[in-house]
Amino acid sequence: MFRNALAIAVVTAGPALAEPITTVPTEKLNWAKTPEGVAFAPLTGDRFTEPYAAMVALPGGLVSPPHTKSSDMFGMVVSGTMTHVAQDQDPDSATLLKAGAYYHIPAGLAHVSSCVSTEECVTFLYQPGAFDFIPVRQ
Repeated sequence: MFRNALAIAVVTAGPALAEPITTVPTEKLNWAKTPEGVAFAPLTGDRFTEPYAAMVALPGGLVSPPHTKSSDMFGMVVSGTMTHVAQDQDPDSATLLKAGAYYHIPAGLAHVSSCVSTEECVTFLYQPGAFDFIPVRQ
């Protein structure tokens, strides 16, 4: 009898523990622009205090100054064409990243990120730590 009660408790408790599916239609993304014109739409987490995922939009032609991050950065390009190069790398040798392309920028690596297309570059971004932007002194 105890085994049957335990089995019923486990079976009925299982589905209740499942998290719901999260969906956010494009028109419901909550975009906020930085003074530099880069837009962030948060998906999970608070990018300034914890690991997060966000959609990020860079204006066409934007080239960042050399900078580092305290946490690895993982991304997938959704639209536009981007490049990410180490600070000491020739920008002309950069791999062009178009829709569907993946990139990983290791923490602490001085780099330059660019939206090389005339259209804006939209990317899905994940960082396992808080967001920061640490300019490299030249």
